[in-house]
Amino acid sequence: MDTLSVELGPRSYPIVIGAQLLARGDEIAARIPARDVLVVTNTTIAALYSPALQSALAGRRVVEVVLPDGEVHKTLANVARILDVLVANRFGRDACVVALGGGVVGDMAGFAAACYQRGIAFVQVPTTLLAQVDSSVGGKTGVNHAAGKNLIGAFHQPTAVIADTATLDTLPDRELRAGLAEVVKYGLICDHAFFEWLERESDALLARDPAALAHAIRRSCELKAAIVARDEREQGERAWLNFGHTFGHAIEAATHYSAWLHGEAVAAGMRIAADMSRACGWLRAADVQRIERLLSRLQLPLDVRAIPAADALELMRMDKKVAAGRIRLVLLERIGAARVTADYPDEALRATLAAHFG
Repeated sequence: MDTLSVELGPRSYPIVIGAQLLARGDEIAARIPARDVLVVTNTTIAALYSPALQSALAGRRVVEVVLPDGEVHKTLANVARILDVLVANRFGRDACVVALGGGVVGDMAGFAAACYQRGIAFVQVPTTLLAQVDSSVGGKTGVNHAAGKNLIGAFHQPTAVIADTATLDTLPDRELRAGLAEVVKYGLICDHAFFEWLERESDALLARDPAALAHAIRRSCELKAAIVARDEREQGERAWLNFGHTFGHAIEAATHYSAWLHGEAVAAGMRIAADMSRACGWLRAADVQRIERLLSRLQLPLDVRAIPAADALELMRMDKKVAAGRIRLVLLERIGAARVTADYPDEALRATLAAHFG
């Protein structure tokens, strides 16, 4: 078992990483001290892992909300369901919401916790690779809107993240690959050596080698925890974590959050952002090819020609990084070094969109 920390002063919290953590009732109980607990999960995860979690919380008042599975269900209506259960059970401000599932569950449970009685505690128990390496850490919560991804939400830090790597044993291969896209992101934005390690270990990761996955999860969490500690509210370098996401969110919204997994859309978005970085004269063409090779080796989809370029651009204009009407992009100066900028030639963006979208 590994324990990292997100250093945020009095709101600092641990990230606990290890196999079979859900089977360790003492570890769960220690991280969730509340007497009243609302477990938020989904139809896929409930049968697999809810019994172990509820056993660990024996002696507490535990209520469960089981939501439908999938990004298409990440809506205000489902957050309202969570809030209705909190109210119906008269949970107080000393209650705790526990998110048991992937990024969709975590985002909605966290948003409900942020809103209920102006904020109550919540704990992340991520069960997907993408959630373990990215979405469970950092306190971003929220839901989608038809006009864009994660447009409605709040910053609300968890009190703990408990990442049981054994839950990846039941993760479908497609979901595992989608999570690896977010792992690649960390190497691209701030750790060239990690990117090179991913190039060497891509086959081991796809084969679910425990040592390779453990290192990928730990290193990703280390990098994100350090960035969040320096820039909690995304005023500066935390925006690097959105590399590939401006294009990726447009891909998801254009396909109504049903055709692409989030990590898949991020992978395609990173390829486009890398090409845009080349068009701006920053990233070498050879490095763009390296990035494409790694993403392809990880069996991630990259073809977005079915989406019209005009539709993608319109959706990008609703991105949360837009300032003064200008789309700010996260681009690469080189592998391992990102920048956030609105200072790029408009023609470079138009040409990049035309080259990749329909």
